[in-house]
Amino acid sequence: MGKLKLKRDSNTTIVSQQTKPDYERLLKRLQGQLKNTSRKEASRLELPSPQIIWVGQRTIFRNFIEFPKALRRDPEKLLLYLNKELASAGYIAGERVIFLGRKEPSSFATLIDRYVKEYVICPVCGSPDTRTEKNKKLGFLLCEACGARSSVKGNYA
Repeated sequence: MGKLKLKRDSNTTIVSQQTKPDYERLLKRLQGQLKNTSRKEASRLELPSPQIIWVGQRTIFRNFIEFPKALRRDPEKLLLYLNKELASAGYIAGERVIFLGRKEPSSFATLIDRYVKEYVICPVCGSPDTRTEKNKKLGFLLCEACGARSSVKGNYA
C-alpha cells in the first residue's frame, strides 16, 4: 500500500492522495470480489432454457414442467401467468404445454424471468427460497431464508 503524507499547518491537515497504481490495483481487486459474489447469486437458481417448437398454428413448450419444479411453484399458476401475458389459451399435456397460435421463443424466457423476479425471488434478501401463502384473498411471499413476508400482486404465486 502506498504511504499517505500528512502535512500539518497551523489549523489544517492535508492528506495527499494515493498514487495512481495503488488506486488501480485496489479497484481491480474490488471488481474481482464483486464479480465473484454476483456469480454465486446467479448460480443459486438455475433454470433450463425453454424448448419451444411450432407445429402448425400451435406453439409447444416442451420442457414446461421443469420450470415449476425448479421454482417450487404450482404448474397451474405458472401456466395461468403465461396465458395472461401471452394473451393466448394454453393447456398442459403431459410434461409440455400447448399454446394456440405461434409465439416467439424469446418471449417465453423473458416472461419466465419476469415471473421469477415478481413471484419467486425475495424482495428483501434476494433469495429464491420462498413459498407462497394466501390469507383472506391476499397473496404473500414468505422467505425461508430471512423470514420476510411480502405481498404479491395478482393470482399467480
